[in-house]
Amino acid sequence: MNTIFAVLLLVGGLVILWKSAELLVSGAVGLAQRLGISSLVIGLTVVAMGTSAPEVAASIAGVLQKANGGDLALGNVFGSNITNLALVGGLIALIRPLVVKKLTLQREVPVMLAVALLLWPFLHNSSLARTEAAALLIVFVALILLISYVARKEAQQAKLITSSLEAAKKYDMKSIQKSVIFVVIGLIGLAVGAKMTVVGAVFVFKERLGLSDSVIGLTVIAFGTSLPELVTCVVAAVKGEHDISVGNLVGSNIFNTLLVTGAAGLVKPFDVSPRLAGGIDYWIMITVSAVFAALIIVGRRVVGRIAGVILLCGYFAYIVYLFAFGPANI
Repeated sequence: MNTIFAVLLLVGGLVILWKSAELLVSGAVGLAQRLGISSLVIGLTVVAMGTSAPEVAASIAGVLQKANGGDLALGNVFGSNITNLALVGGLIALIRPLVVKKLTLQREVPVMLAVALLLWPFLHNSSLARTEAAALLIVFVALILLISYVARKEAQQAKLITSSLEAAKKYDMKSIQKSVIFVVIGLIGLAVGAKMTVVGAVFVFKERLGLSDSVIGLTVIAFGTSLPELVTCVVAAVKGEHDISVGNLVGSNIFNTLLVTGAAGLVKPFDVSPRLAGGIDYWIMITVSAVFAALIIVGRRVVGRIAGVILLCGYFAYIVYLFAFGPANI
């Protein structure tokens, strides 16, 4: 493979990932609206799952591609989580201050922190076995069921189900079929785009620039697979849909930590570098998550523009650290 072809694969893969995720989210949201689900829950589940699909595909492709693909997979998870909260969250706050509901701060944000901390005992021995991956997926399924149950109860209390079902009658079968087609095309495109991105990135950034698998996963692939979150959240911020933005950011991080890590480990058990297995990059991810939560509290449930600048500065400082010190410290 030559450099030009690898670059074309990398760029083409990122474009396909982005466009496919847009189709997936569009179709999934269209279907979810017929179930009478609130915007926050849509953001936490359907949108978060749709925008996290690139991370799932890229991480699985990473562990299947080579023996030490665990660094690529887990680096993608950590990098995507940092990118979501620091880069995407910071940009959203600059566009329009992000308003967070009280229940979200009390419920979903602590869950995001808890599942991130849950990774430490699983990774402390620098490997992830199939049984451990299965345990992460079980926790993930339990959380989804719990969120669905709580959403249903809230909808009943607010008497939203009846009005939602009445609104759903306005959609014809063609609209439903269109949404299903969008979901299917989006999923296929994500798989293709993820494979192209991994192959192109590994060649360009490893073979030509000499970067490690950890840094590749933490930077270029993490950013590329976070593009769906970025686009979705920016559009939602412009429209003032705070619940979609918050739900997408928090939900995507939960999905990345449990679903992406669990799915990759279930497909193929993997080993990881010490810096990812409870090392410095792991704790940077935890710190960014804690700072994001702290900014919500300090801002009285509003992530304002000053907080956005802080998050963005933190993100770019991390990128500088990775390229300046990352390769030498693995």
